[in-house]
Amino acid sequence: MEAIAVYLMLLTAPAGAQTPTKPDHFDVFRFFLGAWEGSGEGRPGKSQVTRAYTLVLDGRFIEVRNRSFYSPQEGNPGEDHRDVGYLSYDSARGKHVLRQFHVEGFVNQYVHESTSEDGKTLTFVTEAIENIPPGWRARETYRLLGPDELVERFELAEPGKDFELYSETRLRRVPPNR
Repeated sequence: MEAIAVYLMLLTAPAGAQTPTKPDHFDVFRFFLGAWEGSGEGRPGKSQVTRAYTLVLDGRFIEVRNRSFYSPQEGNPGEDHRDVGYLSYDSARGKHVLRQFHVEGFVNQYVHESTSEDGKTLTFVTEAIENIPPGWRARETYRLLGPDELVERFELAEPGKDFELYSETRLRRVPPNR
């Protein structure tokens, strides 16, 4: 009987009526999907960076796989930094949460704090960091420079202090056919 009622509702719906759709919680983040390459510079020196953003688990999460390679240079014997992150939507808070798992053992849990009016600057601030002394904070800011280019600023704040730039990375989208 319910199926008949639904069928009748569809038949009597005004022409052009839209079926309600679920909100796209990742709308603003779809820009990131795909593969990226670039370079970074900061306290650990200069790096070559590869990154990929992929929808996973039936589109409920965006997985971020990052690798920053620092060849030996003054003040750094070389480093192969890797991290994996997952961006989710916490419906109870109405907020996006980014959890990053770093090869060094750090786990950063960021909350999406703001998006600029023009939609080109997105900021995440940590609400928790595992395996670091209490009171430290981190902030990641993404500036979208064009359809295939972005800059990421990673900042750290010691307990009781303001954020200071740790590194800045410029990435370009890798063409899909490459």
